[in-house]
Amino acid sequence: MTSLQAVRDQVLYYGGYAQGRYLPHSLAELYGRVVSRLTSIIAIPLPLLSFLALPFFGGSPALVNLVIFGLTWSALVASYDPLTVEFGGTLLVRLVCFLAPALSALVFDCAVPSLAKSIKARGQKQLPTNLGRKKLLEVIVVSVVNVFLAVAVQAALELLTTEVLHLRSNIKVTSLVPLPWTILKDVAKGFALRGVFRYFIHRFLLHTWSTPLKSWHLSWQHSVQLPFSLVATYDHPVVHLLSQWLPVFLPALLFRFHVLTWHVLLAVASLEDLFVYS
Repeated sequence: MTSLQAVRDQVLYYGGYAQGRYLPHSLAELYGRVVSRLTSIIAIPLPLLSFLALPFFGGSPALVNLVIFGLTWSALVASYDPLTVEFGGTLLVRLVCFLAPALSALVFDCAVPSLAKSIKARGQKQLPTNLGRKKLLEVIVVSVVNVFLAVAVQAALELLTTEVLHLRSNIKVTSLVPLPWTILKDVAKGFALRGVFRYFIHRFLLHTWSTPLKSWHLSWQHSVQLPFSLVATYDHPVVHLLSQWLPVFLPALLFRFHVLTWHVLLAVASLEDLFVYS
């Protein structure tokens, strides 16, 4: 009799639990649960819905590429931590858009000077080999170190902000891809501010006021009279960070650009330095 009573109590207990946990008590609650379930089914990630709908509703190749990029970007952000996404991309942009082509151009100038001088504005006088082997090697080493130094400083600043001060990241890293118009607008804004910052830094800190920065800049970068791409990053490390890295990073920091916007802005700035100094 005791065993039967225990079983009956257990059945009543679990029946009441199930009714309170799963079963609605009124029509209003039933309606709310049905709507909630339907909403959860409909709320599939929008990029996936867009991708699945393209074969039925059509779409331009650019739209297809945009959707595929959005899916790939979401998977990338989900697979790696924000710091890796930000600085892996930053390093890749600097390598692809500046360092690799700058070094390749230098190798071309040194390997085939007879052909290189024919496309130089000043011919033979503009070849980097005129600097001498020791000075040219110094320019290469300092330029490469400065590129990696800027990336390292940015990483250290991000770690300080997020891990030590426990604040939000300096650059926004999300799985949502900004609209192309938003990226273009922010890049234009950042590029314009970069020009303003660079002008005042070069005009006053590096060429007008008598400071150690001016002495370093004149004795380092201005010691090279032959323009080629690597000279863009050949300077005293402090001056390089102040005059090259800070003007492009500061707009991204002030407006907290999306990481993709930051990478596009950095790519544009890197390509400008690559061609202006070449």
